[in-house]
Amino acid sequence: MSKLRIPDLAGKVFLVTGASTGIGAAVARALGQQGASVAVHYHASRNEAESVAADIEKSGGKAFAASGDVSKPGGAAAVVEAAAKHFGRLDGLVNNAGSMVKRMPVADGSDEFDDAVFELNAHSVVRASRAALPWLRRQGGAIVNTTSVSARNGGGGGAVLYASAKGFVSTFTRGLAKEVVKDRIRVNAVAPGLIATLFHERNTPPEMYKAQESSVPMGRAGTPEECVGAYLFLCSEALSGYITGQVIEVNGGQLMP
Repeated sequence: MSKLRIPDLAGKVFLVTGASTGIGAAVARALGQQGASVAVHYHASRNEAESVAADIEKSGGKAFAASGDVSKPGGAAAVVEAAAKHFGRLDGLVNNAGSMVKRMPVADGSDEFDDAVFELNAHSVVRASRAALPWLRRQGGAIVNTTSVSARNGGGGGAVLYASAKGFVSTFTRGLAKEVVKDRIRVNAVAPGLIATLFHERNTPPEMYKAQESSVPMGRAGTPEECVGAYLFLCSEALSGYITGQVIEVNGGQLMP
């Protein structure tokens, strides 16, 4: 991906939430390789975020490690403001922060668990987007949300609430796109399928993971780096200037809607 040059990304400023590991880290590094300035958001993984920021600086981009808990009221807005004020502008927001929290059948859940899943995976996307809009309206820009294949298939065992929250993200993407198109802001999403990240190491038992792999026509899980192209495409006005309200599926053929 580093060999592909997308000139209109150079000099732009992007905030990537949940950028210390996995897909978010891969996207942040890729934006840096394009010469962008990247705010690398993290919550608990400071060392990993600083490593991503260092890689961005080495590749020719500029980086800022932005700490914050986006699952808390005010947290997402504070991260957006810190990133935009650090660089003096904001051209793009990648809403990537999210987690299953843990696998939990609906019947065994609680109000507290429900809130934790939706605060992190759904409400944070709304709050970060709302905080970013005044900055993006100044010159136009892009919001790229991370949804999931589970938004369409309901998720695996114990992931119903996570899948439902991602379904919210997909619908929010389409609705917000119509609200802000007049401001020259495009809103799209990427829906990864089975991707080999800490997400599954923490939440998916080996036997379940193998079963999910067997459902992928390509016969394997994807990598974070294999998701990057979709994000760069949607961040670039030169490549996707007439695209808004869309969800790009990146799943190895696991689901073909």
